[in-house]
Order: sequence, then structure tokens, then C-alpha cells
Amino acid sequence: MERLQIIGLGLRCLDIVMTCTDMPTWEKGGLVQAFALQGGGPAGTAMAAAARLGAATGFIGTLGNDDLADIKRRSLTAYGIDISRMVQRPFPEHQIACVYVQAETGERGFAPLADELAHPVAPDELDRAYLTAADYLLLDGYCPAAGLQAARWMKAAGKTVVVDMEKTAARVPDWVRELMALTDSVICGEGLSRAFTGESEIVASGRALLQAGPRLVVETLGALGSHTITPTETFHTPAFTVPVVNTTGAGDVFHGAYIVGLRHGWDLKRVARFASAVSALTCTRLAGPERFPTFAEVEAFLHAHQHD
Repeated sequence: MERLQIIGLGLRCLDIVMTCTDMPTWEKGGLVQAFALQGGGPAGTAMAAAARLGAATGFIGTLGNDDLADIKRRSLTAYGIDISRMVQRPFPEHQIACVYVQAETGERGFAPLADELAHPVAPDELDRAYLTAADYLLLDGYCPAAGLQAARWMKAAGKTVVVDMEKTAARVPDWVRELMALTDSVICGEGLSRAFTGESEIVASGRALLQAGPRLVVETLGALGSHTITPTETFHTPAFTVPVVNTTGAGDVFHGAYIVGLRHGWDLKRVARFASAVSALTCTRLAGPERFPTFAEVEAFLHAHQHD
């Protein structure tokens, strides 16, 4: 097996994607303009995007024992992702979410199964040698105890830990604070750094988050682009304007592409612009393995937008 460069640990779910103009209600149904069944989840989607960009990736998560689990398995292997350390559970696949996509804007709403996160990977189900052979580990927070253990191993091996945290305004749990001390880079949705630090302004909260351990903080803001904060520089990267079809997974794709850029050794402004381009191109496509762009497609897109 080819040596893995990036491993994701966390959630891979099945997304039932339905594009509609109006959400159905109990009083009135609605028509679905387009439908797709595809892989979702932050770490799983990031690994798929990174694999499409040419990286050798692996993913660790759970699998059920039914036909839906087989579809979930193929949603990873179709990209060449190594799943040899995934953990199978003795019950039907439960990591499933309905995703409603607004036909006019591409925005989406999620309705996951109530027990989607009930049986995460446990620390004693991890393979230390497998993890530490990779250069990067991406954690999405959906396997808290296993994520902490994996981060400790990677830190001890001198490898890079990247944490993907969802947009939030809620109280940050204690395990996240422990994880920050083991983290090299945080790529988070809007609000995480403010919830973590108590600072209300985005740059100030990013700088305060750096004091917890990371060397790099990137906060994504959807159509408003992203902010990058390090101990020596701070800058904003605008999002590209594209015809939007489906924004599902745009942030997750950004994270996978960002790690690919880091692996290339690019400066952070180029990395952020590259990741933004990958995310933008993904939003122009509804579903399917080709939804995530290849490296050549991204380079062509950036060349066409070099004067933006």
C-alpha cells in the first residue's frame, strides 16, 4: 500500500440530498427537483476532496453491517481512500442525514438520524503505527476520546494535527480545550474561536486561540471568505463568486484542500486561495464523485481568475 500522507478520523455519513424550492410541511408536501445519495461528514468529505487533488489519504470511522454500509464504503473507496482501519459495528448503518438544498441559493438544511453519533470510534480501536506513518491527521470532533488519543500519538511522533471544528456559538467542552494544546492548525467555522476565547472580534479571538496551542487559525465564513491568523500575520481571503448549485460540504472540502496546500509547502495566502477555489468549484456541482475538482481543474480556475 502507498504510504498515506493524510488520515482523517471522524464522521463519514450518507447524505440523502434533495433539491427543492419549498420545504414540505405537515400541511403541504413539495416537489424535489433533484436527488442524490452521496457520502458526507466533515473528515470523510475532506479526505475525498484531498484524494481528488492527488493526495494519498486514509479514513478512520465506523461502518454498519447492511447494504447502506456498503454504499458508504464505496463512497470512500471510489476516491482511492484507504479504509483498512475502519471499524464495523454489528448493526445497520446509522450515520445518515437528509440534506435539503434550496434550489435558488444552494443553501442547505440538515436532518440527521437521532443516533448518528451514538457509537464513535473508541481509543482502543485505533492503530498507532498506522496513524503515525502519515504526515497529517485531520480530526473533526466526532470521535472525542479517540481523537485525543490519536492527537497525542501524532504529537509525540512529530507529525501535524489539524482540527476541523463546526460553526458554533455554544460552550466549548473541556475535551476541545485539551485538544487545542495538541493541535498545530485549527480550521473552524464562524464562532468557534469566539466561543473558545470569549473575544468578540474575529482577529482578536483568533490570536487568543493561538495562545491555547495552535500555530495557525483559519476561520471560514462561507460566501464572505476566510480569515487566517498566525503569530506573525493576519489576512482575509475573499470567496470566489460562482453559480451555486449545492453548498453542502463546502467547508469540509476547504479543509481537505487546505492540507493539500500545506503539504506543497506554499505560503499561506496561496494555500487559502487554493482551498477557496476548490470549495467554490464544489459548490457549482450537485453530487457524484466528480463533484470535487481535480488539481488540474483548480489550477485552470485560478488561472482564469488571476486578476480577481
